[in-house]
Amino acid sequence: MPVAIENRVRPLLWIGFGGLLLLIAIIGLSAISFLYQIEIRQQRIQQDYVERDRKLENLRSAIYLSGTYVRDFLLDRDESRAEAHKQSFLSTRGQVLEGLEEYRKLIAPSDRPRFEQFSKELASYLAVLMPSLGWNAETRQARGYDFIREQVLPRRMGMIALADQIQQMSQRQLEASSRDVSDLFSGFRIKLLVMFLLAGAVGIGLAGGILRRIFQLESESQIRFQEVVRARQELRLLSTELVSAQESERRRIARELHDEVGQGLWALLLNLAGVRSALEQRQWNEAQKQLEQAQEMGEQNAATVRNMSLLLRPSILDDLGLIPALRWLAREISRTTSLSVDVAGEDLATQIPDEHKTCVYRVVQEALRNISRHAGANTARVQIEQTDQRIRVIVQDDGKGFDASHEKGVGILGMEERIAALGGALHMSSEPGRGAALTFELPLPEPFKKPGPYVPHRESIPAEYER
Repeated sequence: MPVAIENRVRPLLWIGFGGLLLLIAIIGLSAISFLYQIEIRQQRIQQDYVERDRKLENLRSAIYLSGTYVRDFLLDRDESRAEAHKQSFLSTRGQVLEGLEEYRKLIAPSDRPRFEQFSKELASYLAVLMPSLGWNAETRQARGYDFIREQVLPRRMGMIALADQIQQMSQRQLEASSRDVSDLFSGFRIKLLVMFLLAGAVGIGLAGGILRRIFQLESESQIRFQEVVRARQELRLLSTELVSAQESERRRIARELHDEVGQGLWALLLNLAGVRSALEQRQWNEAQKQLEQAQEMGEQNAATVRNMSLLLRPSILDDLGLIPALRWLAREISRTTSLSVDVAGEDLATQIPDEHKTCVYRVVQEALRNISRHAGANTARVQIEQTDQRIRVIVQDDGKGFDASHEKGVGILGMEERIAALGGALHMSSEPGRGAALTFELPLPEPFKKPGPYVPHRESIPAEYER
């Protein structure tokens, strides 16, 4: 995958994992906070219940004691002890009224009507008892027992029964609070379940995306591995072909040296020997004739050596530049084969790196050689142009074409390796019956990116480069 896509995927993964971790942290903090609130609420409910129960128990005890003190006051014949019972009743009555007001603050609004009824009954109970506190000893003795049996005991038991009802109300309030806590727990469970499902969905989505990306990377790695294996095989084939081509070139050069240069030098030696013999015999005309033949043979040998050197490394490339060298190459191929080659080139920089000139020349040379040997073309065109940053070359022909996606010979592999060594790229486009086009670009180093001043190309090749 390109670097730009990777740079877009990584932030998404960070955001996804960060969001998942943040969601899990929120769930954990929410659960901790909720449990803490529930614990506080349960403690408050328990404290309120214990407080209500304690105050109600104190109120019940005070009501019971109030009846006891009234009973003892009415039945005791000793005035001092009766007075003490009376004071105890009054003190207990104050405790009852105080406890009633304190409990009123703790009662729930829904239970307030029943509690008000209890307050009225309690006030009526105390109001009934109060007149008996002013009785003297004879009155207490005469009416005390009946008053206790008919008023005090029944009313006191009624007050205790009402207190029991109030306690039941407190228990119901506790149960209602417990139900509220249970409902709160139920709501929290639903909320927690939703958040866990959301976290699970996000996790599954991330896992699916990561697995998909891993499978894509595995597939891409497999493709890259196959490409590396294929490239290694092509390199081995190219290396083998290069060695074979070197040996073939060496045999050709050795054969040309032996057949052309060697035989020419041998003939030149024979002519020189004939010149010496003619001079010894004072045959001046024959000597001049032999010298002319020797001069002609020397020129032929010099031309042969020059042609061989031009094939190995055309000095025109260094002397006149890339465009004249390509035009000379096109002229030679057009002269020696049936292929007509045309070179169209814009003005290039006055100084181009030698390795770039050599690469362009050799690739075009190999391309034209392949066209003349295999394409069956009549014409070929070489177009070269330079921008601020690169050199672009196009070689086209009108030959029979080939399947560029499957057919790739050693010559094309060699061109690809030569171009790739300079950071360039080669592209082949061809269809059977529609010719072929070879395009490649070479990036230029920084000092050579700006084209130099215009220098007119020489239309004619100097005589020294003529065959």
